[in-house]
Amino acid sequence: MNLAVLLDQPGTLAAFHFSDSGELATHVVREGAGITPLMLELLARSCVANLAIAGMEARGWEALTGQAGFQPLTGLSVIGLEWSVVVGRNAAVVVRNRDADYEAAFAVLRRVEGGA
Repeated sequence: MNLAVLLDQPGTLAAFHFSDSGELATHVVREGAGITPLMLELLARSCVANLAIAGMEARGWEALTGQAGFQPLTGLSVIGLEWSVVVGRNAAVVVRNRDADYEAAFAVLRRVEGGA
């Protein structure tokens, strides 16, 4: 997975790839970002947990309302005060909120993960 492409996006501080169980596989961090590998290890596990929860909610919402289109889940974002995480299937980027382009981040994640 070419994480350097993810790091080139506006506002991106770090990019990482993780396994289905939440193990950090690879990562790149912009110099001076202040993001450590331990932070990314914790984020990787959080990404997997949040993807599972969002998938459960999407399935439940479709079943409860009869509405469709919430699945398959292709990503999510977790918004923080200064930084946010944009998550794909097995990769994510940490972005600085004031500089981030969330739509571009999702588009590049899909492309890097082979989804479009």
